[in-house]
Amino acid sequence: MERNRLPWAEIGITLAGIAVLAAIVVAVDPLRDAAAAAIQGDHEEVREQIDRLGVGGPLLILTLALLHSVVFYPAEIVDAAAGYAYGFWAAMALVMTGWLLNGLVCWAIGHRVARPLLDRWFGEERFERAERAIERGGPTLLISMRLIPILPFSIVSYAAGAARVPLWRFIWTTAIGYLPITALSVYFGTRLEGLSITDPLVLASGLGLLALLLLGHWIARRQSGSRQAS
Repeated sequence: MERNRLPWAEIGITLAGIAVLAAIVVAVDPLRDAAAAAIQGDHEEVREQIDRLGVGGPLLILTLALLHSVVFYPAEIVDAAAGYAYGFWAAMALVMTGWLLNGLVCWAIGHRVARPLLDRWFGEERFERAERAIERGGPTLLISMRLIPILPFSIVSYAAGAARVPLWRFIWTTAIGYLPITALSVYFGTRLEGLSITDPLVLASGLGLLALLLLGHWIARRQSGSRQAS
């Protein structure tokens, strides 16, 4: 019975945190404009807002990364804008920090709040089977999920927390698995000013994204096949 009790205190704290973040975004003009641009897929406007803030630009990027925990816009937009504004290495350090912070928040919410709700919605036994499948897939499955560009970053983090993936395993698989697509997106951003479809490096970046999609899908299917065989 205790396991089925909904964590109302944690749910309230989570909703309050979301409300505070939303209020900050709405109250601060550059944050509001950048968030709206990110949701609409307008990377040029996001980049302009980062430039306009000057030394506050890194804070804007971190805020946008945290906002992704409740608004699922294409994460690559922020990565590319950071690459354009700060160059490859500085942008990589900044956005990876932001996405890891986002991941920790979503993992904690999934671990403390989402799991009891999922137990009730889907049935405790059914969700425990899904949890065991993730456990059998291990780090390989977690990394493959990060390699697939079309899987929203935050949703994967919520699922990992709800499925009781150990925190340290979640952190290092997220860092390793999300590094390639982040690097490609940031590098693409560094080339935006003189972007040309015939640029070999731009073409290589596009092919790299496609390769990550295919690799992640292949690993996930192989893990699925192994679970069925066992």
